[in-house]
Amino acid sequence: MILIVKLCLHFYVSRPNHSYSLYSFIQATFFMPALKPTLILFLAAFFLSQYSQVTHAGDWPQILGPNRTGIADPDEKLASQWPETGPPEVWRRPVGSGYAGIAVVNGVAFVFHRIDNREITEALDVETGKVIWKTEHPTRFRPQVGGGDGPLCTPTVSQDRLLTFGAQGMLTCLDRRTGNQLWQHRTHQEFDASEGYFGSGSSPLVSGNHVLVNIGGRKGAGVVGFDLQTGKPTWKTSDEPASYAAPSLVRLNDKQYAVVITRYQCLLIDPANGSIGWSFAFGMRGPTVNAATPITWKTMDNQHHLFVTASYGIGSVCAAFTPTEVNPEWNGTESIASQYCTPILRDGHLYCIDGRDDGPPGAMTCVDILSGKALWREENFGYGSLLAADGKMIAVKTNGTITLLDISPQGMKILGQSQPLPGIIRAFPSLSGGKLFLRDDSTLICLDVGP
Repeated sequence: MILIVKLCLHFYVSRPNHSYSLYSFIQATFFMPALKPTLILFLAAFFLSQYSQVTHAGDWPQILGPNRTGIADPDEKLASQWPETGPPEVWRRPVGSGYAGIAVVNGVAFVFHRIDNREITEALDVETGKVIWKTEHPTRFRPQVGGGDGPLCTPTVSQDRLLTFGAQGMLTCLDRRTGNQLWQHRTHQEFDASEGYFGSGSSPLVSGNHVLVNIGGRKGAGVVGFDLQTGKPTWKTSDEPASYAAPSLVRLNDKQYAVVITRYQCLLIDPANGSIGWSFAFGMRGPTVNAATPITWKTMDNQHHLFVTASYGIGSVCAAFTPTEVNPEWNGTESIASQYCTPILRDGHLYCIDGRDDGPPGAMTCVDILSGKALWREENFGYGSLLAADGKMIAVKTNGTITLLDISPQGMKILGQSQPLPGIIRAFPSLSGGKLFLRDDSTLICLDVGP
């Protein structure tokens, strides 16, 4: 009883905008024996409700949304079409360099960018764009090959923690409500990792209390696990260099695993201890990258499958897998070979922008997942990223154009199009509460795309 009270009081008074009326009620009631059973039930309900509200329906807490699939919460709604002028603008504000997308949790948007020699994390009010808190750390990163000098990784929100992973390998954990730093690691120095072509670009993944980071360190530190609460490194595994692909979670036999794409391999890793269940070759030496996030699904016969794709002649692999085995079902470059666009999986079909940002205009493509055959291709569509919500899709092209699509195995129909930003958009878009968040290297914009 005393423990429950202490936990609840500590939790509650540590929250912003709390009311001490509840605090006083708990103190008074605790010393009235007849009301103790009621108090216990009340506290249990209150405590659970508060923790259940760490993330809300419609939140976009990490790269590619709630489940890293590019698919929004089922309750998310979109307008049936856009006006000729495009979706209304809610607000815009300046930002620094970087391709990191926006995380959105409980009415707060988290932005990670660079100004001068500082990597900056900001919490913004989603209704106004005004800064709630701001924190920063120094950086001297310069890319080896072209590109920008800002961070690439979208912030990851889990419980009351906010994780950022800078271009120079700075892994930082903040209190998401205050911006206070809880722990930090210079991973490139600590684990002897290369900065690669464009710096660190694989967004951290959280499973329970475990943080999995594709660092690319030497001496068995290709992938490293950290304790979410303390920041203590708990395990390391693999000798693989890092990729730019964010890992994703999959549940097998009531246990979570991480599918991780490194520079040259695809791995299944236990996030609790770093053990590798299986691996297969994926990638190519030379001036190539792996950047699209792996996607997984389960068929009606309870068989698990995964799909990975990359450009540069690497192509795609669709495979069946268990915790200990993986069996490719089809592969090749004919249907999809996407540079960094993560396909949207819906009703047994993959929708993806096939091609490269630095090549000819990409093709919007629909592929039958069982056979790997393309059902249709919309050539010269342009390259970019996709997200899905409310039975529709939004394509965000690198040239700044956004397109609302009605898309199916039979084809696609454009429901609206506009160009709200003149710059190049490589950051993944985010969608929360009917608001679309986009950024280039100078501007962050919030658009109303709801009904």
